[in-house]
Amino acid sequence: MKVTEGFRPRRIAYLGTPAVAVAPLRALVEAGVDVVLVVTAADKRRGRGGSLTPTPVKAAAVELGLEVSYDLDALADRGADLGVVVAYGHLLPPPTLALMPFVNLHFSLLPRWRGAAPVERAILAGDAETGVDLMELEQGMDTGAICAEARTPVGDKTLAELWDELSVTGAELLVDAVTRGFPAAVPQVGDVLHAPKLGPDDRHIAWTAPAEHVLRTIRLGDAWTTLEDRRVKVHAARAIDPTRETIALQPGELTDVVVGCGEGQVELIEVQPEGKGPMAAAAWRRGLHGLQSDDRVNFGLGPPPGGG
Repeated sequence: MKVTEGFRPRRIAYLGTPAVAVAPLRALVEAGVDVVLVVTAADKRRGRGGSLTPTPVKAAAVELGLEVSYDLDALADRGADLGVVVAYGHLLPPPTLALMPFVNLHFSLLPRWRGAAPVERAILAGDAETGVDLMELEQGMDTGAICAEARTPVGDKTLAELWDELSVTGAELLVDAVTRGFPAAVPQVGDVLHAPKLGPDDRHIAWTAPAEHVLRTIRLGDAWTTLEDRRVKVHAARAIDPTRETIALQPGELTDVVVGCGEGQVELIEVQPEGKGPMAAAAWRRGLHGLQSDDRVNFGLGPPPGGG
């Protein structure tokens, strides 16, 4: 089912799961939209105690006094005339799609980066910009026509910063369309790229890559390397000023808090050695037993660089 130009829904069903889907839900409620049902993933057991933890969307929905279900079948009898999907986590089956028109907030500039990890892949690929599309939902993976789009520079933003920005921007696009009427949808145009979910190796720092690529990996969050077969997470780093006088370093070679890369060098700012909490890189470096600040040690080189 398609969304027609000028359509202004009266009753909305909302499908979402993670934190990025909370701002659009709150924005709809604050705009006075009637959200008749929220569908999300089931509570999960977390921690040693095994207590059940709701999804961020469920927690927000309960706070807002909205009805919550884990079952798509509950959509059939709530009288919604539009379904809104934001990072729900599952493809909707044909019987569900036949119930009403559905739109999706997708966090990329389609058709570039269809799939599960569009913002992550945009960062790794060095994209100059990313954005959010409000699109018609159909059975194909992120193939629907675009109703509205907003763009933002990637720059040196971290993944968390981009998610926060895009969540708010997406909420604005959604509320505008719902309350003012949907614009005419336009088919996607351009080269298709797919964005599969990231695995641990995608966050393993490849020191043989150029410094720019190393910094992209670190901006994803939970980037890691190894020192003497123990993991070290790198939470923050910066490029070395090209005008600054430096000493030659091989890829993965560390002196003080500067690490050599395939091209260029990076300066570590915050790290987290295995079994400990985050700390300033300089304090961590001073704590390495038996080493002076200018002694050299070597990180594991990591997998072959990829992602653009």
